[in-house]
Amino acid sequence: MPNELLNAPLNAPLNVPLNVPLEIAASYRARSRGLLGREGIEGALLLSPASGVHTFGMRFAIDVAYLDRALTVLAVRTMRPGRLGLPRLRARHVVEAEAGAMERWGLRQGVCVTIDPPTGCGTTATAGGSSP
Repeated sequence: MPNELLNAPLNAPLNVPLNVPLEIAASYRARSRGLLGREGIEGALLLSPASGVHTFGMRFAIDVAYLDRALTVLAVRTMRPGRLGLPRLRARHVVEAEAGAMERWGLRQGVCVTIDPPTGCGTTATAGGSSP
């Protein structure tokens, strides 16, 4: 996977396509930057690898989903700006989105997320999920 941001849509649980834009931050620089300095996000941001996040310097509240190695959601939390989230020991990836988005998408503990790889740098792909 390239070290810069990639784009991919995200699908909801129960394998219902949502086509939500998903940015993938796989490099240290992209993960460190995250959503800092943005006014909002269209879709979601996947930080990989990551086990925790903070919202210091953020301009808006976010939903945070912690995923394990198998991309199963361990927990979903809403964080206001200026907060430090506790790292999840089993988490290997984190998905961030604007507050309220994950509830609309049906993303909750136990949902298994899948991500189809992008066909090229900067192109879109799909991701999905299924309930336990």
